[in-house]
Amino acid sequence: MTSDNVYQLPDDLPAPLDDGAARHLPGTALPDLDLSSTNRSVVSLAQLKVRTVVYCYPMTGRPGEELPAGWDGIPGARGCTPQACAFRDHYNELQKAGANVYGLSTQSIEDQHEALERLHLPFSLLSDANHRLCTALRLPTFQVEGITLLKRLTMIVECGKINHVFYPVFPPDRHADEVLDWLAQ
Repeated sequence: MTSDNVYQLPDDLPAPLDDGAARHLPGTALPDLDLSSTNRSVVSLAQLKVRTVVYCYPMTGRPGEELPAGWDGIPGARGCTPQACAFRDHYNELQKAGANVYGLSTQSIEDQHEALERLHLPFSLLSDANHRLCTALRLPTFQVEGITLLKRLTMIVECGKINHVFYPVFPPDRHADEVLDWLAQ
């Protein structure tokens, strides 16, 4: 199956279940690890001083390129592009709510540059291509075609700690609204 319509979610998208793989994260201190950023710098989430929304996603598809076999049938896999577009569309509101935004995946920084430019994202994407952050935090992952990808989750980070976690995230295209509602509380 090609990713011809990466901007829209299929009607029959399976919802992921809470497998408990993120329960340990709230209150966890972030490791001081440098992550490559699409703004051509490195970012350590542990060093951030402002409230930050870090939405983690498996991978963005590229129009015209094949998605992994069975992608739409993997609960929580499909929807990275609509999720990124929702965070883009709500970016100003998120900033007004006092939050910075980063997207995070295990994709290469080159893949993330492509997505950033194609989707006109006003925030940076971070690459954990070497899985150092995933391993250190024991982030939930899954395997497809021999590749380890992040399960979709969002962390609210404050002063070097994970304050709140949204997991599982579904539907991904409406998740930015859920984050905004939480920030408003």
